[in-house]
Amino acid sequence: MNTNIVNEIVNRRAFRGFSGEKVSQDMIKRIMEAARIAPSCANKQPARFLVLTDEESLSKGYKALSDGNYWAKHSAFLVFSVTKNSLDCQLPDGRNFAQFDTGLAVENMLLQAVKEGLIGHPMAGFTPSIVRENFGIPEEYDIIAAIAFGYPGDGEYLGEKHKALENAPQIRKEYDEIVTMNRWNL
Repeated sequence: MNTNIVNEIVNRRAFRGFSGEKVSQDMIKRIMEAARIAPSCANKQPARFLVLTDEESLSKGYKALSDGNYWAKHSAFLVFSVTKNSLDCQLPDGRNFAQFDTGLAVENMLLQAVKEGLIGHPMAGFTPSIVRENFGIPEEYDIIAAIAFGYPGDGEYLGEKHKALENAPQIRKEYDEIVTMNRWNL
């Protein structure tokens, strides 16, 4: 089924084995530019990003990660995706697009990272209050995800569980389990 899908989509995978090698500022800018040009409701562009590249900032960012995300400390740079509801479309029926549109921007980043030969791994396992405190993010903003980026490595520092996941086949639900045509039947 994947034969005619864009290579970056097919090849994107949230590996954990980073090499620790630095990533150029030009490459980081291209990844962030991919986020900037993502689609959004009425072109409101609600996504905001905190990009951590130097040792001091990375150290502060890594402190927010859960223990299970220990492997992200080997990444070259870390990004926190941030938004607030008032930055995006507020529909009369209560739907709010800020987090959806921020997710679209993150996906653009992940696909650009694949094109650049990098791994991008989004994480929910972090403490937003630590990020907020360490970097001065106001309370009205939602800190949605942490994304670790870097070159792939051998992952020698990974625990057994994560080593097994690195080499496990990528399993996705079958097409008919997630897509219904012309009527709801899932």
